[in-house]
Amino acid sequence: MEKTTSQKIRLGLFVIIGLLIFVLAVYFIGNEQKMFGKTDRLEAVFNNVSGLQLGNNVRYSGINVGTVREIEMINDTTIRVNMLIDKAIFRHIKKDAIATIGSDGLVGNVIINIIPGKGSEPPVKPGDLIRSVNRIRTDDILNTLNVTNQNAAQLTVDLLKITKEITQGKGTVGLLINDSIMAKDLKQTMRYLKLTSRGTSESVANLNKLITALNKKDNVVGVLKDSAVANKIKTVVSNLDKSSNEIEKAITNLNATIVNIKDGKGALNYLSNDPKLVGKIDSTMTNINEASSRLNQNMEALKHNFLFRGYFKKQEKAKLKEQKK
Repeated sequence: MEKTTSQKIRLGLFVIIGLLIFVLAVYFIGNEQKMFGKTDRLEAVFNNVSGLQLGNNVRYSGINVGTVREIEMINDTTIRVNMLIDKAIFRHIKKDAIATIGSDGLVGNVIINIIPGKGSEPPVKPGDLIRSVNRIRTDDILNTLNVTNQNAAQLTVDLLKITKEITQGKGTVGLLINDSIMAKDLKQTMRYLKLTSRGTSESVANLNKLITALNKKDNVVGVLKDSAVANKIKTVVSNLDKSSNEIEKAITNLNATIVNIKDGKGALNYLSNDPKLVGKIDSTMTNINEASSRLNQNMEALKHNFLFRGYFKKQEKAKLKEQKK
């Protein structure tokens, strides 16, 4: 059956529209993948790319700046990732920038994030290798969570055991909770501790007052803190020391004298041990007293004698004048 003109026109429009849609799709996809713009290569090395694929986006400060061009396995711990980056962005990326592997949202595609550096390094050049930081993998997180869960389970078991023993009155805490007598004793002990603490505080306060009083100048310790008084006390002690030495010398000499007396040496020995000498001394003193009495009588007689009476009167007048003066 031969096609009509209208059918041919519709077929041509369909083909043209399909071609336009295809061209637009290729354009948008190529623009998204930086296939038609001016780009240059930048590299980073990871030990695990976490599912990164060719064509995945590369972001710098949250902006899409390129795509993943190549993923090359160097060895079992080194993977080189080749990225195509827009040339206009190279002047913003510094040499201390860091590449990390992340995800586009919670469940999105894996992407590469380039974090700006904090220093003042020069911009990177095409083909440069920038530093990278490997993110924590999901498996590592799960392993850590597994260990944490096991520890939490063990702690729960131990906690249940402890609470059960406390409920049953076992152990110190159980006794404190369930034994009323011990609770009363503990309460009384705490009361005594409070009283003791209060008494200790009062004692410390009194001791502080005593120490403060010792610093005053109206008591012994305060006086001793005065340098002038201290020097005087030093002088007194020094003089006492010298006097002690002199007294010791005098006692030594006195002991020697007493020894001499006991040995029969010196006049004191004769006076104390010879009764005849003592009698003679007593007789001599008696004679001296009698002679002195007779001399006084003779002097009185001279005063009444007319030859010497004038002389004695002159002597009395001279004494009276001196006393009046």
